[in-house]
Amino acid sequence: MNHMHNARLIVRKPVLPPRLLCAALVLLTVAGLSACGDKEKKPGQALASVNGEEITVLQLNEEMQRANVQASQQDVASKQLLESLIDRQLLQNEAVKEKVDRDPKVVQAVERAKALIVAQAYMQKRIGNLARPTKEEVEDYFNKNPQFFSQRRQFDMKELIIASADMNDQLKAAMDSAKSLEDVATWLDANKVKYARTQLSRTSADLAPELSSKLLAMPKGQLFIIREGDRTLLISLADIRENPASLAQAAPQIEQFLFNKKNKDIADAELKRLRAVAKIEYLNKEATGKPVASTPAASTPAASTPALGATPGPAVPAPAAPVSKEANDRGVAGLK
Repeated sequence: MNHMHNARLIVRKPVLPPRLLCAALVLLTVAGLSACGDKEKKPGQALASVNGEEITVLQLNEEMQRANVQASQQDVASKQLLESLIDRQLLQNEAVKEKVDRDPKVVQAVERAKALIVAQAYMQKRIGNLARPTKEEVEDYFNKNPQFFSQRRQFDMKELIIASADMNDQLKAAMDSAKSLEDVATWLDANKVKYARTQLSRTSADLAPELSSKLLAMPKGQLFIIREGDRTLLISLADIRENPASLAQAAPQIEQFLFNKKNKDIADAELKRLRAVAKIEYLNKEATGKPVASTPAASTPAASTPALGATPGPAVPAPAAPVSKEANDRGVAGLK
């Protein structure tokens, strides 16, 4: 479980976070690597020259933008980032001298990064500037999903975590006869089975609908089992409480969810269009698991449901995508 602690932060003087210096010092950007050996002057007013290589205002402005420097920190940040650009240029120059830029792994990494940047830029161009969801759209989503908001329930649970290899018929029988999770812990101690204790809370907005329905139908104190790969959770339902969220509380997250969904829908539609007109051949059946020369339709990866033992989400979560059948089956089938 994560524990949140309040922290008091006192800012005495604007200082650029160290991570910005580290990033600027260590990372060789795609643009920088692709420009190795290019002696043409870079556009923009020159701020510094490193062995004949100019560092310009445009470069510094881009670094400032990427670092998301606040207005109050710009004077300090610009000086530090300029020094970092000089350090980067020095490292780049030495890399060229030692032909590091020609290393096959470096070349492959540069090409991969370049491909990602270009693909993302194309998709951003196709998506364009989408309008934010309207108040009516947000309210409509709120009203159509009461289980996430107005009728949200909170499930408080206690659990014992054991290795799945230790789960056997004797332990199942002990759970069937146990009156509480403490009885199960006593049995585990007596049989020298290692376990860990945790407590957790989940809401009906965090869980798959089928799993929430199962929990709502259980009496308090009910014991059940959920298997998660190499570990098994022995869980006791301690309490079920109402935990509604108002429209005002939920609106910002609903708006962001709907905006992200619009972006994703457009991206999925574009990929589907491109796949439909492309000739895609899988040339290595053993490696891909696909038949040779097949052109499958575009598919959208299904979202997974958070496991009961996972870190809780926000106080008023909006579901990121429809829950996959596999996730539902895994959660519901695990209830015993």
